[in-house]
Amino acid sequence: PSIFEAVAQDSLMAAVKPALQHLVKVLAESNPGRYGFLWQWFDEVYALLDLLLQQHYLASCSASFSENFYSLKRIPMGGVRQQPLATAGLPKRQHWKSLLLLVLVPYLKGKLEKLVASLREEDEYSIHPPSSSWKRFYRAFLAAYPFVNMTWEGWFLIQQLSYILGKAQHHSPLLQLAGVRLVRLSAEDIQALEKKWVGATSAQTQSMKSRVQAGVRRALSGFAFSLSTGLSLSVFFLQFLDWWYSSENQETIKSLTALPTPPPPLHLDRGPGSVPLPQLKTLCPLCRQIRLNATALSTSGFVFCYRCAYSYVKAHQCCPVTGYPTELQHLVKLYSPE
Repeated sequence: PSIFEAVAQDSLMAAVKPALQHLVKVLAESNPGRYGFLWQWFDEVYALLDLLLQQHYLASCSASFSENFYSLKRIPMGGVRQQPLATAGLPKRQHWKSLLLLVLVPYLKGKLEKLVASLREEDEYSIHPPSSSWKRFYRAFLAAYPFVNMTWEGWFLIQQLSYILGKAQHHSPLLQLAGVRLVRLSAEDIQALEKKWVGATSAQTQSMKSRVQAGVRRALSGFAFSLSTGLSLSVFFLQFLDWWYSSENQETIKSLTALPTPPPPLHLDRGPGSVPLPQLKTLCPLCRQIRLNATALSTSGFVFCYRCAYSYVKAHQCCPVTGYPTELQHLVKLYSPE
């Protein structure tokens, strides 16, 4: 397969998860009592569904869901000249390795990213003393994580470059760890898959035990097939949602929908009683000193010392600069980040 096919099938599931996560978030916010647990345990629920989906496709098509979507299959590494059919499945060793790497690695990577994000937030607002062993540990962990992540991503990049140059049989190190490689489905594979689906629907069972087992298998297969069919039909819609709610696109949307900044209030001609504004913005217009306990008037937006604004408004019931009618309840205390 070309590098474009290989990378496209990798990005398919990567686009499905954030889109589904957004849908679950909307459901949880609309009805927390009914759907809140889905948001709380989304990673685990998604990993379980992903496990069922990948197990079904690996067992029936010798490929993951995204690989089968792009008409690819996995074959074991080795010197076998005759490629096994997709319906034959993978050997048990390669099958379980593939399943674990397809489901467990993305799950652990997502959990690690969330852990790093929470530790960074805790590091900013932590109450642990700077000399505590726990704070030293997670600060060392946060310092080392970017280099570990860069090594991980660089490993994949080098593997992809080797695959492009024909120096490697895998575009991903995970395929190499699983002991498999990707090939395109042949005409024989497609015919065998069609016969398998037809034969599965017309198979006859003879004993009650075999009927129950066959019923359970058909139910699981039907669930996995309906899930995969739904994903296949909605994958482009989910990718659109992922793009629409991406951070880069959100900046563009905010710039297009942002409200215009309101103009400054007009100065009313109050004659000699009006207070001129100082040239230095940190000074109070009334006492002409650096503001203490900065307080704004909600009627005009100008900022004064609290004592100056309180005394003037109590005496004159208006803004010192604009003359707008103002009461004491219009004083708003401003707090600096410090």
